[in-house]
Amino acid sequence: MTSRFLLIGHLILLIPLLCAEECIICDYFVLLGEPTAISCPIFISPALQSDYNLTWYKNGSSTPVTTERWARIHQRQDLLWFIPATLEDSGLYECHVRSFNYSKKKTINLAVFKNDNSLCFNGKMRFEQKVTSRNTGKIICPDLEHFKDEDNNQPEVHWYKECKPGFLEDKRLLLAEGENAVLIRNVTVQDRGNYTCRMVYTYMGKQYNVSRTMSLEVKERPLQMRPEFIYPKNNTIEVELGSHVVMECNISSGINGLIPFWQVDDEDVDIFDSTYREQYYDFSTDVYFLPFFNDREGMPHGLAVSGTKFNISEVKVKDYAHKFFCHFIYGSQQFTAYLKLESPARNIQGYLIGGGVSLVFLGFFTLCIYKIFKIDIVLWYRDSCHLFLGKKVSDGKIYDAYVVYPKNRESCLYSSDIFALKILPEVLERQCGYNLFIFGRDDLPGEAVISIADEKIHQSRRVIIVLVPEPSCYSILEDVSEKQLAMYNALIQDGIKVILIELEKIQDYATMPESIKYVKQKHGAIRWKGDFSERSHSASTKFWKKVRYHMPSRKNGSSSGLHLLPKDFNSP
Repeated sequence: MTSRFLLIGHLILLIPLLCAEECIICDYFVLLGEPTAISCPIFISPALQSDYNLTWYKNGSSTPVTTERWARIHQRQDLLWFIPATLEDSGLYECHVRSFNYSKKKTINLAVFKNDNSLCFNGKMRFEQKVTSRNTGKIICPDLEHFKDEDNNQPEVHWYKECKPGFLEDKRLLLAEGENAVLIRNVTVQDRGNYTCRMVYTYMGKQYNVSRTMSLEVKERPLQMRPEFIYPKNNTIEVELGSHVVMECNISSGINGLIPFWQVDDEDVDIFDSTYREQYYDFSTDVYFLPFFNDREGMPHGLAVSGTKFNISEVKVKDYAHKFFCHFIYGSQQFTAYLKLESPARNIQGYLIGGGVSLVFLGFFTLCIYKIFKIDIVLWYRDSCHLFLGKKVSDGKIYDAYVVYPKNRESCLYSSDIFALKILPEVLERQCGYNLFIFGRDDLPGEAVISIADEKIHQSRRVIIVLVPEPSCYSILEDVSEKQLAMYNALIQDGIKVILIELEKIQDYATMPESIKYVKQKHGAIRWKGDFSERSHSASTKFWKKVRYHMPSRKNGSSSGLHLLPKDFNSP
């Protein structure tokens, strides 16, 4: 019987008895005067979870155990409760599971023991556990999951060694929160012995002790290589104020592991800040399910790792002012590494990228706007900003433009004379303040065409050439000589800008001089689309804006000189 009650190893400590579907008679044991809850070892498949009936019987009796909660022995849900157990309760009990097409029975043997004389446990009811020296041992108090108060909370567990309290004052021993376990760092032979855990369970207004005793055996192990820190290694990490961070420390710790621990200013982290809850763990990297350690990449296979971590749910200003030290004790030495939090430097990369994209977009948008409204912008600038510009040095020119136009024959339909002698001066001179030289208006009778043209072109800032589709309608010799001279002076000698104006669309420039074709190809021509009505005399129309754009900058106002215009061609 004794061998049935020596449950060996960690896995055995996690269950109240060694029973499964294969056991014929499963064993439970309990101390006299303590409550216990027995579960039925029959596996309930998911298909039966909502449609089965489980009933308990005593010693093969056909009378089911009562479900009245006030009874000392009763069935509550699927558990058989003894509150408390007496020596007469020892014996066989049977659980029977029934459903529509399923029926199965299992037998449980309950043994009730007394404590040994002058001890708080029975030597036959110890859970045996073995650990290796210089590692971290874990002593688990098993089978307490059913003993909870009315608020579904488990009562506090108190620990004793050889039935005496106070052994937890050793700093190597730590309570593993939430696990009903004690961790022993750097186990030595002196740690062997009997450890008892006890809690007080209250039921129906009465209190009962619930205890378990574990026999710890320490096995000596040969010295191994000194453990080393995996992380941290005196690291500094950047975290935002108010963010969440997990402070984790891991060491390579041999087979079963050493448990490191965190401190700040020589005190444990949970004392430094009560919101920090330290958790301890150990594992081997050949285990695929590692609940605590997530960053397993690059770690050697088969490495035993011990670790501890705590959460900073919200980083505060004070957390930046301290170093968080992780320690572990190996032999008689303490080894330390720290982790420090820093507020991250302001990341300007995003701002630079956003600013760069914005500048590119703004430049592209400005370029598009300028391309569409270039003429209006230039004219507005000339009209609005000329007062703020310094006085320009005189270029020695008298005229803003020299006008070359074909002289009409009486049989032709095109009115180049009207355009050149009436409309052009009306807009550019009277409305815009330009000073033009127009041959046939500003020359004196009897003067030679070539000499006058040569002189006046030198005195002009622009050359305006008026073109018509049918050169045959005009005085060819005079026009060609003047036009050639104007183009020679403009393009070769003085570099004067040429403005081409088409009175009608010219489909083919093949009959034009090469110089005209060159200017047309490089700078284009401005086409007259209006008529000779009063509306065509407004300087704000699209055509005249283009002409003014190509003209030199000049202050608005009337021309400085008075020009006698020929008789209005439209008057009788």
